[in-house]
Amino acid sequence: MDVDVSALHLILLCVAALIAGMVDAIAGGGGLISVPALLAAGLPPHVALGTNKGQSVFGSFAALVRFSRAGLVDGNLARVTFPFGLGGALGGAALVLLVKPEVLKPLVLVLLIAVAVFLAFRKSPRPGDMPEPGPPARARAIGALIALAIGTYDGFFGPGTGTFLIVAFSSLLGHGLARASADAKVVNFASNLASVALFAFKGVVLWKVALPMAGAQFAGAYLGAHLAVKGGDKLVRKVVLGVVLALVLKLGHDVVMA
Repeated sequence: MDVDVSALHLILLCVAALIAGMVDAIAGGGGLISVPALLAAGLPPHVALGTNKGQSVFGSFAALVRFSRAGLVDGNLARVTFPFGLGGALGGAALVLLVKPEVLKPLVLVLLIAVAVFLAFRKSPRPGDMPEPGPPARARAIGALIALAIGTYDGFFGPGTGTFLIVAFSSLLGHGLARASADAKVVNFASNLASVALFAFKGVVLWKVALPMAGAQFAGAYLGAHLAVKGGDKLVRKVVLGVVLALVLKLGHDVVMA
């Protein structure tokens, strides 16, 4: 793959990856920063998407490690959400061959607005208000369905995946937003692994760019997860709302210009 990237562009891409990793660990949406940066550096669209997945998988792994160390990752739930997220992403990627992802843009736009309303009016639960945990089997079944559905969406289209995961785990399992961010990273890591495998097989990951960005993405994601752990639901809510607004503006522009 003959794509030249200057040293200056590579440094700027690493800065973008650092910021993207931090944002993505807290609320999802890191691709809003890293993909445009890769395109601005002169990478063709398919190479930019493949290279983005090649570096972002390291960020989702770093965030997962930090959330796990903070005790926010439920191992029993992760045992089902990881494989279902992986399988969903592979299935979603196969769907791209049958349906154009662009048809989803208006629907995703509406869903993102609904997410913003949900977050804006959702009250952060106090310790005494937390719902009683449901039966473990029921929670695992719901988690598996979330991972399969949104993992498929990520493999098929992608924008807003992390945000949709956070809202799904929060609303359907009653988890706080910081805990839901940890749940989301399990599925994010799984779907990113699936995507990297597919893009690498197709030869569209520019590793000489992806690997330096991966180091920055890893550091940013670890820091972002740390901030989410320390800042709790209040910080996560603010960052998620900011990401949702950016996604609405981006997809709204794409729909209008189509």
